[in-house]
Amino acid sequence: MPNRLKLVVAYDGAPFAGWQSQKNGQAVQDHLERALAVVTGRNLRLHGAGRTDAGVHALAQTAHVDLPDRSLAAAQWPAALNASLVPAIRVLRCTYVPDTFHARFSARGKLYRYRIWNDRILPPFEVGRAWQVAAPLDFAIMAEAARAFVGRHDFASFAANRGKLEHDTVRTMETVRVRRHGRCLAVEVAGDGFLYKMVRLMVGALVRAGRDPSKAGEIRVRLRDPARTYASARFAAPAEGLILVRVRY
Repeated sequence: MPNRLKLVVAYDGAPFAGWQSQKNGQAVQDHLERALAVVTGRNLRLHGAGRTDAGVHALAQTAHVDLPDRSLAAAQWPAALNASLVPAIRVLRCTYVPDTFHARFSARGKLYRYRIWNDRILPPFEVGRAWQVAAPLDFAIMAEAARAFVGRHDFASFAANRGKLEHDTVRTMETVRVRRHGRCLAVEVAGDGFLYKMVRLMVGALVRAGRDPSKAGEIRVRLRDPARTYASARFAAPAEGLILVRVRY
């Protein structure tokens, strides 16, 4: 039987240097791999569904690891790993999967949520969980502008440079919605894939439209002509408001 273990992991991204392993050993992946080493006595490589930046949170990040054996039942793994993890990272559930499963390459899509606190006062429990925008935002304009993202588009103007050229910048967004709960606005984005800082740049454009309705048309212009730089219109929302909600397989 294959010994490939699928993990579903939640984490508060504030204390960490993102998901991907770093030289300083303070990425979420580093902490999980150290916990795996404690349980198995071996250095094992964990593969995630994708990167999240420093400060970005996850309700259900997915990863997999190839184990030397099945010394533990799948249901025993969360407790075994959580015993060696800091409280800001928790393994929620584990299952053994076929070796054809890959956390990244088998993924069919992801759902992200971005939280904006639209008020002059940010409650203490929202610090590190939401982007505070004190200026009034036009919810109706933002909700309408979000519809422009839905469908298959070239998102080159909504991507940041990670240090290497992205050859394929076309992605399909299934849903992009703006919801309001009191002072909190939540932007939910579901798509088949995402470029570096893409959701944060999309949210930045929506907030720009919400603050100045005359800018709402910029989103469709940028999608029609993605090769231009749009330097004055590009703004990435801060990392702390972004949550990876789930990965779809």
